[in-house]
Amino acid sequence: MEVPKMKREEALALLLEYNSNDSLIRHAYAVEAVMRHFARSFGEDEEYWGNIGLLHDLDYEKYPDQHCSMTKVILEERRFDEKMIRAILSHGYGLCTDIKPELPLEKVLYTIDELTGLIMATVYMRPDKSIRELEMKSVLKKFKTPKFAAGVNREVILSGCTMLDRSVEEIIQECINGMRERADILGIT
Repeated sequence: MEVPKMKREEALALLLEYNSNDSLIRHAYAVEAVMRHFARSFGEDEEYWGNIGLLHDLDYEKYPDQHCSMTKVILEERRFDEKMIRAILSHGYGLCTDIKPELPLEKVLYTIDELTGLIMATVYMRPDKSIRELEMKSVLKKFKTPKFAAGVNREVILSGCTMLDRSVEEIIQECINGMRERADILGIT
């Protein structure tokens, strides 16, 4: 039996049921935007990839010590598609799950999750707080400065770039492009 396709409004309602922190919600929007951007480049279902981006940290606000494991429980109770659950869990590979990213969707999510945070931090340092004129080289410089956004796991980003067989420069630029598409909702116009 095929699982009915989830609409963005449903994914957003679920996200907001478990999250009220503006930073976490904005992060979910950033990951959603970049996932949609990459879905188009891979010729995949943009809404499906986007919904996975929206829900990837579903449990983080309420259950930070059980990150990913509570998302699995929540989504299984609601009879979510197993492929969607697996994709979401794979973003925690090596950190809080042992589910290695294998599909392009999983590899992208794993790679860009941390990177969107670095890009947002870079934008917030700009006088105009805008992503419109942000250049890849500015983000790369911050990427190479471990003290900047020190919580961003650069090893995960590099590992993901290797999985995708793409350079970190290319992935940074694609993330910027995806985030520019939703700069309004991210508050970084």
